[in-house]
Amino acid sequence: MIREKVKILETEILSNNWYTLKKIRYEYLKKDGTMQVQTREAYDRGNGATILLYNPENKTVILTNQFRLPTFINGNSSGMLIEACAGLLDNDNPEDCIKRETEEETGFKISAVHKIFEAYMSPGSVTELLHFFVAEYTQSMKVNDGGGIGQEQEDIEVLEMKFDHAMQLVDSGGIRDAKTILLLQYAKLNRLL
Repeated sequence: MIREKVKILETEILSNNWYTLKKIRYEYLKKDGTMQVQTREAYDRGNGATILLYNPENKTVILTNQFRLPTFINGNSSGMLIEACAGLLDNDNPEDCIKRETEEETGFKISAVHKIFEAYMSPGSVTELLHFFVAEYTQSMKVNDGGGIGQEQEDIEVLEMKFDHAMQLVDSGGIRDAKTILLLQYAKLNRLL
């Protein structure tokens, strides 16, 4: 039914460098019954997955810290951002993706993950659907130092911190990444720690 409300008229690729930026002209059937032509840009970077690793015994979580250029050019003076582990699906299913990304970024090899929800993080301009997971970890699951993959220009610091400290960082603005805040709030609401 909704497809009848939208008709794509023209798609122009503005950039296909890192990911694909498209300019799309379309007709949209408004609720008053009139058709309106609109033009929007959409950034297609593929879909992704993110995970909160948590240790209920130690009441700790594993997060990452890395440079994010968009935050730097928008006022984050260091450009560094504390985040939950995440990555693009790259043709994998979400569960396989997040297991791979967890090992690459954090050094922990996990086998059991629990999917909690999916969300569009910036639906006004980005097509990405993000799959959210949680998983318990122990130190015995650590197989390497993590830090990401050099060929992918990743330079990731792995952070293990008390859950209460992570929540204090959310309150103080030390954690400003939306996916991480959602995962930490989920852990709090569901008393994972």
